[in-house]
Amino acid sequence: MKANLRNNNTPPQPLPIRGCHASTTLDGSCIEKLLLHCSAALEAADATVAQQVMWVLNNVASSGARGGGDTNQRLASWFLRALVSRAAALWPTFSSPGLSGPPARPMSITKLAGYVDLLPWHRFGFCAANRAIIDAISGGDHNKLHVLDFGVAQCMQWPTLIDSLSKHPNGPPSRLRITIASDRPPVPPFLDVPLDEVGVRLTNFARSRGVSFEFRATADPFTLDDDDEALIVNCQNWLRYLPDSSAPDGFLEKVRKLGPELVIVVDEDSNVDSRSLQKRVSECFNYVWIPFDALETFLAKDDERRVEYKADLGRKIEDGRWMERLESGAQWTERIRRAGFVRAAFGEGAVEEVKGLLDEHASGWGMKREEDMLVLTWKGHNSVFASAWVPC
Repeated sequence: MKANLRNNNTPPQPLPIRGCHASTTLDGSCIEKLLLHCSAALEAADATVAQQVMWVLNNVASSGARGGGDTNQRLASWFLRALVSRAAALWPTFSSPGLSGPPARPMSITKLAGYVDLLPWHRFGFCAANRAIIDAISGGDHNKLHVLDFGVAQCMQWPTLIDSLSKHPNGPPSRLRITIASDRPPVPPFLDVPLDEVGVRLTNFARSRGVSFEFRATADPFTLDDDDEALIVNCQNWLRYLPDSSAPDGFLEKVRKLGPELVIVVDEDSNVDSRSLQKRVSECFNYVWIPFDALETFLAKDDERRVEYKADLGRKIEDGRWMERLESGAQWTERIRRAGFVRAAFGEGAVEEVKGLLDEHASGWGMKREEDMLVLTWKGHNSVFASAWVPC
């Protein structure tokens, strides 16, 4: 930090931490120890120790805060920002070290498509969900399909579904309608065009594929006006952004009352729901390693796409979203069951399509089944889960 957090001119002398030294080249293990040591001090309301450890972390993070440094330095920088914000909430005399990063920049639709394609993080869920949607309506009584979409990826899922429906052996449905919840969480990625423009482009694409299509963005997505449809509710990386721990239960109750044919839930598979700040920081630190490590396997250090993707990850750390509430697939399973749903298994077609998708990416990516969930893995570590449900 540019100065002592209590605004005197003498930097605090850090406490020794076993296996770590005050260096600017600490490895990930030592950075995690420092973060946990700082978290413990914050939980114990020990301002002196918190300040000392933050001083060490700031020495490590200084290059990362300026956009340089290695992965460990950037991680240290982002976690330090989050911990300093927490310290400032506890002790008003803690001043911000001025480490805030630049805001996220809106992307063009073309650039966002490349961003989403960079890792299978989003496409895994898109692929599993789209095939489950097609399987759910094949041979059904409805000739109209309505997808109620709760997602943060700015409709990047739907061109592939439209294309697949156009190639269905029995032809596309007589109408595909997609309703988007316009009250989107304020998280990256951001678009530089309004949702209405996205709808126009999707409509034009559907027309080129011979699919009758309607698009609606609304702040009240639970108000439906046509019962003669197969309704699919699609939740992609959405539920964790609901405002408090009880909100998902109310959301799922509303979904159940709609009587959908199928509900798809895709989200990040990590448990950052502990009351302990240390446990949340540890889980978050080890989880965020997954996309960082994956990016470094195939993109150069100065590649703009790598830098931008990591910056978005860093913003999620900095504002505390990953350290405040993120539930595992197993925890979501219990929530959804309590809300009155039973699991629907993904078919072999979905499994094969996901495998084909992963073949296009680095060899560290894999997929496994956990009960009826599909789970995206990186070097054996769970990263994203996909699950499908029907009302009891």
